[in-house]
Order: sequence, then structure tokens, then C-alpha cells
Amino acid sequence: MNYSTMSINDIEKALDTNLQLGLGEKEVIRRQREFGKNVITQSKKRTILQMFLEQISDFMVLTLIGAAIISFLLGEKQESILIIVIVIVNAILGIIQEYKAEKSLEAIKKLASVHARVVRNGRLVIIDASDLVVGDIVIIEAGDYVPADLRLIETNNLKIDESPLTGESVAVDKDEDSLCDENTPISERKNTAFKGTYVTYGSGKGVVYAIGMQAEIGKIAEMIQNAEELQTPLQKNLERLGKFLLITILGICAIIFFIGISKNIGIFEMFITVVSLAVAAIPEGLPAIVTIVLALGMQRMAKYHAIIRKLPAVETLGITDVICSDKTGTLTQNKMTITKVYLNNKIYDLNDSLNETLERMIIFSVLSNNAKVTLEREFIGDPTDVAFMNWANHYNLKPSNIIETYQKIHEIPFSSERKLMTTVNYINGKKIVITKGAFEKVLEISKNIYLNDSIHPLLNSHKNQLNEINEMFTNQALRVIAIGYKVLNDDDELIDEKLEKGLTFVGFVGMIDPPRVEVYDAVQKCKQAGIETVMITGDHKNTALSIAKQLGMLNDDDEAITG
Repeated sequence: MNYSTMSINDIEKALDTNLQLGLGEKEVIRRQREFGKNVITQSKKRTILQMFLEQISDFMVLTLIGAAIISFLLGEKQESILIIVIVIVNAILGIIQEYKAEKSLEAIKKLASVHARVVRNGRLVIIDASDLVVGDIVIIEAGDYVPADLRLIETNNLKIDESPLTGESVAVDKDEDSLCDENTPISERKNTAFKGTYVTYGSGKGVVYAIGMQAEIGKIAEMIQNAEELQTPLQKNLERLGKFLLITILGICAIIFFIGISKNIGIFEMFITVVSLAVAAIPEGLPAIVTIVLALGMQRMAKYHAIIRKLPAVETLGITDVICSDKTGTLTQNKMTITKVYLNNKIYDLNDSLNETLERMIIFSVLSNNAKVTLEREFIGDPTDVAFMNWANHYNLKPSNIIETYQKIHEIPFSSERKLMTTVNYINGKKIVITKGAFEKVLEISKNIYLNDSIHPLLNSHKNQLNEINEMFTNQALRVIAIGYKVLNDDDELIDEKLEKGLTFVGFVGMIDPPRVEVYDAVQKCKQAGIETVMITGDHKNTALSIAKQLGMLNDDDEAITG
């Protein structure tokens, strides 16, 4: 059933819950028995014996085992023991590498929320996320991981990073009143929040409609666990070589056997001769050599923090000739960073020293902001807000001190319709309106401009100049955010419609998700190795081209393809 197509009233009936009071304890216990725990179940771990049997199931290895048995029956005990030792050592090497890889993978599986805030019996309680059931009413806010799949019933400027599901790091605006049709993809379901995704801004309330393996991320986990394991090119080639050698050796032995018989040599004597020849011709050292070479390759890759679970995958990576990579978080840092600032008729970058005018704009950007500081002294929230906080840190202007010093007395939250956020703060005894948002929106509601250290009426000539610089920033793939302000009289009422009018345009910043430092060298090494690199992204074409140029991925005749 697709709950994103249903109204809030229909959801309450369909899930047999109470949106105000939540579920009662008896009903929770009953549903836990019916639906189970809200956990992503892992596929059953293989035993050492199962791993050992997998290692010796290869055609070449089975051929060696057969050769060892025949050698033993012929009295060649030393040779048979040597072959068995080679097979066992080869299997142990493979088991050790796979065991190490699985342990490493287990250590990075942390996509589940630990706790959840739930309304039960009309009271807000905090429980383990694994104890959630279908029909529970869950509260989420900035900094939370969504603990289960929710149909949202209340939102307050809620934005969620759904990159674990969709790969896109841009936070999605949520709206409980939005209705979807049956064919609406996950990435466009505005009225739902999915298990394992991250709340970057605002808050919300939702009713649980899917838990554990029934949640979207659980379905993905199940698909991965049930995926068919295909043979690598190396495994196919080794199997083909093994069959070829076996057929060739048997053919040669058959010819020698019949030649011996034709020359009146005894049948038993010829049988012993050809069997000994067959055993001697089998390359018993080949599997061990292949395993050792692959293990050395795996160890080298481990030094660069690349985890390989199956030894033959090393060879598969070695024959790669095209790498298609997502941009956000893979080629870039997944962290919006301010790189350019237009202010007071001048363009600044992060290397410019702090002055009074720049400091005031930084203070304004911190005050008109909803990012929060974690216990680890990192910022969480909307990526744009976090970028402004990090900008303040760059100049050693502590955001926490700024927020404590200049009290916020009113706020108009950001909305995707207005593309603005406004706060009113006491600054040096005066009520100051600070608005942050899209360049064209802030320019539209401004009547003055801060220019050459003083305030001037905003003329068309000023607007033309600002638009030219804004276009220059956007052509460099920068996301532009502008800031404006105005001073209120003590007796002015805080009416939202009036606050976002008649501002003084201060300036704007250009921000971008910058490339990872190590990626440029990696791209160049791929080129030297004859590997072509391709970027795949949902971002704007200009943004993709700018990042590709910085990473050295573009040649003179390369093009960006959209569609």
C-alpha cells in the first residue's frame, strides 16, 4: 500500500492509530509480536567450514584434490600430501582475507537511529528505535536520523537529506499536505520521511507505516543480500584454463596409453604410467600463486582504505577501463563552502583579511541562521546555514558568542515560496531586521544599498552592476545567497509582511561544494593508466563542468551531456 497517496485522515484509519495520543502499551506489545523489531536483519553469517568449502569449490582446486587422491592410491604419498597442503594453505589465505573484509564492513554499518521520540498514551517518551511499531507517532527535528518510514502529519520548515536512498545530498523540503500518485518516485514524495535519512532543518511529526526490512532502506538491504554472485573474469578464465588443461592432459594420456598397448606393454603398467603423467602435468602451484598475487594486491589497496571482500575482485578492478562516479560526496566534499563574497563594491575571497564591513556581514549571516552546534563542536542543519557558520569560524568569529550577544526576538522561517529567512535581533540596543535568501528575492525587497562605506538609494545602475557580478558568480558554478537589513524604531510592530520590505542591500556570497583534495591526483593516475573517468550528477550543467575542470576530468574536445 502506498501511504503517500492518502490524506492524513485516511492514514489514521488505515493504520488504526490516534494521531494525537498515539498507541497504548497493550497495542504496542501486540504489534511488536505481529510486525517484529524495527531492525535491518543481516544475512546469516557463514561458518568457517562454509567459507572453507567455498574456497575449495573452484574447478582447478577440485582437479588438484582429485590428483592428490590418485597420487595417494598410487603410493605417491609425499606428492599427495604436498598437493593437499597447497590446497589448504590456499583456502586459509582466502578465508583470512574475506574474514578481515567482513569485519571491516560490519564496523561501518551505522545507518540506524539509536533512539526515537514517540507519543504513546498521550505522553512523549524516548525509546530505542528498534522498538517502534507501525502506527507509532514519531517526532523528528534537525540533527535526527529518521528512525522508520513515516507518513508526515506535521512539518515546520522540515528539510531532509535523502542521499542514503537517492544519492542526492541537497536536502528535500517536506510538506504533510502534499499528495502523491501511485507512480511518484521516492525522491519526489514530499509527505514522507524514510528510515536512515537525516533531518537537516526544521522539525516534524509522522506516523510509522513501515519498519525494519519493510522500510525502503530495508528493501535495498534485502536486494543486496539476495543479489546473485557472479564470477569475475579471472574466475572464468581459470575455470576455462582448468578444463582445457584437463581435457588436453587426458587426451595426451589416452594417446600414450593406446600407443603403449599397441607395443605389447601391459595394461596395468600403462595405466600407472599415464596416471602418473596426468598428475605430474597438473600445475598444482597455480591456484596458490594466483591467491598470493591477489592477496598482495588486496593488502596494497587496504593501505588506501579500500575494502575488498572477495580476492578475485582485485583482478576485476585491474581491468577497469571506465569509472563512472557520482559527484556529490564522492568527487566533492559534500560540504557547502563560501569561496567568494561581494560587499561594499569589492569582491573578497577567503584569503582577504577581516575588516569592519566584512565582520558585520558575517555577524548578520550567523544571526539569520538555524544551524546548531553539536557536542563535538560541529555544525548541523541546512548546508547553506552550516556554510555561514564555518565562514565565521574561518575568521575566528565564534558563532555561539555572536548568537548569545545579539538576542533574537523574532523569526520568519525560510520557505521555498519566499526563498527568504528573516530574523529580528537586538544589536547595540537597536532592533535590526536581517534577511538572508536568494539573490533576486533580496534585491527585489531592497530600496537602499550599502556602498563605499555608506548607504545610498538603490538605483538601476546599481542593480545592473549587481546582476553582472551575480551572473559571474553563477557562471563559476557558485550558489549565490544575498543579505539585507534594516533598522526598526522601538515602537515598530513585528508584522511579517512589513519586515521583509525596504531593506538595505548589504552584499552576497558565492558558495560551492568544493572538490576533494585527493581527487585531482586520483583522476590523473587513472588517465595515466588508460582509465576514463566520467562524472554523473543531478546538478546543473555549469556546476558539473566547473567541478570537472577543477578535477582535470575535461579534455578540450569533451562535452557535458544532459537529459
